[in-house]
Amino acid sequence: MAATGPQDSSDGSSEYDQQRNSHDNNYNNHRLPTAAAGHWVRADQEEEAIRRKLKYFFMSPCDKYHAKGRKPFKLILQLLKIIIVTAQLVLFGLSNQVVVTFKEENTMTFKHLFLKDYDESTDDSFDVYTQQDVNDHIFYAVEQYLALPETTVGRYAYVYDVGVNGSALSLCQQYYKKGSIDPANDTFSIDPRVITDCVGVNPLSAPPSLLDRSYKNFTLKYHKLINVTIEFQLKAINIQTIINNEIPDCYTFYITIVLDNKAHSGRVKIWLQNQASIKDCKDPSVSGHAENYTRVTFDVAVALVCMLSLLLCSRSILRGVMLQQEFVHFFRETLHRKVCWADRLEFINGWFILLIISDILTITGSIIKIGIECKEISSYDLCGILLGTSTLLVWVGVIRYLTFFQKYNILIVTLRAAFPNVIRFCCCVAVIYLGYCFCGWIVLGPYHVKFRSLSMVSECLFSLINGDDMFVTFSEMQESSTLVWVFSQVYLYSFISLFIYMVLSLFIALITGAYETIKHQTQESFHITDLHAFIAECTDAPSSGKFRGLETSLCCSFCCCDRTTTYEDALLVN
Repeated sequence: MAATGPQDSSDGSSEYDQQRNSHDNNYNNHRLPTAAAGHWVRADQEEEAIRRKLKYFFMSPCDKYHAKGRKPFKLILQLLKIIIVTAQLVLFGLSNQVVVTFKEENTMTFKHLFLKDYDESTDDSFDVYTQQDVNDHIFYAVEQYLALPETTVGRYAYVYDVGVNGSALSLCQQYYKKGSIDPANDTFSIDPRVITDCVGVNPLSAPPSLLDRSYKNFTLKYHKLINVTIEFQLKAINIQTIINNEIPDCYTFYITIVLDNKAHSGRVKIWLQNQASIKDCKDPSVSGHAENYTRVTFDVAVALVCMLSLLLCSRSILRGVMLQQEFVHFFRETLHRKVCWADRLEFINGWFILLIISDILTITGSIIKIGIECKEISSYDLCGILLGTSTLLVWVGVIRYLTFFQKYNILIVTLRAAFPNVIRFCCCVAVIYLGYCFCGWIVLGPYHVKFRSLSMVSECLFSLINGDDMFVTFSEMQESSTLVWVFSQVYLYSFISLFIYMVLSLFIALITGAYETIKHQTQESFHITDLHAFIAECTDAPSSGKFRGLETSLCCSFCCCDRTTTYEDALLVN
């Protein structure tokens, strides 16, 4: 992001200071021969005009107000946007919480209804070990489904014509086409092609022509069985949304019960999966409740404000690019000088790019939210990601206004100075980290639950770096193999010692080192670039009245960049 003061132009490294010294010497050597006493001579009206224009461009909103009496409309707009975007996020969060809670509570209800002997204290799945237990769980789930209206306290409706042969429930088994295993003689004969055998089941409320009890004769081929699935759908209505003054949603739950036997280890895993779709209910009627378009109107207002902010910030970036080209042309044609890329990037305000991204995300999220309010779509997760990310960027942008104050600007300056070294350091550390991830997954994965996948290994190692679950990670290591157990101890001790005592300490040292460097540089004389030196020659104060003569259109007065500068203060310090 663009610097907001002269202290921002330092990166906190000795190498950078050497480049600064070389750059200043180059600046002094290339000045006009008639320059003397530290002032630019033969400054004609064109030179003074562009210098004054540059100084105005880098002023803070308050200085611009003193210079031309221009109200800080953009600043007011951004502060207003922070309020309304946060309010929009809170309102959406309340609605989304109701939706997610309704899904989770129904999933828990289905587990208690359709899984025999289900216990919440267990994991998402539990196991059975005998053929009788497998049969009992299958028939229990089907019978509970058939008796649902008489047993459940909730209001659910069957969905027909979604299973095999137009049924409501599908009971299927998958098995190998041929499977003959003889452990006694160490022989087997298997055809790996998978066969799926299904029967349909309809509830008692179905028409008589659809009633089918063939599931009672459903025989499992255990010697070659892969899995058994029970699939059906249920409908429900979430009436608690009335609390938030919203029309209730209609849900369709897609429920799948899986009995997994693909390992053929004598252990059959059982779990229930539930997916939900949301749609508008037919002919909703709520007594004493009129159509409420307040939320939709507010979302439209938020989208319009963000659209205005997007246009203003885009215009500001465009104006900065045009002024950059004018400055480069002036240096090249009049002073016969080249402008370095560091000075050119000063005209591109990174904060405006951040605001543009947040505006685009907010506008897109608002459109999706309007669709949700109108019951046209149900993309709650996508809308939450867009609105949450945009609100995060908007609040991060608040730091920009703190940079108008030199003492509060130390955070941005320190992060900017330490960022290049931190990135290079992280790239080196990532190589070692990935090596430990792959090693832990391959060696410890079969023996430790936290190392079963690469993602779980990465999460476990990152937790160890932060000092979390150290003893649990050590104690949960299975001692089924002495060699693997010894390796695990060496692996964990070496990782913790390397990353906590060395890597993490060096990482913190990079940040504190950059902070100390910036702190000392703010107390000592520092070097400024050609751009800053050129602007510093303009000694006109914002309240001098000379800036009111700048040629600027009404659009530009509303769209010019709000940049801060302390170049005059820097010269006074020196």
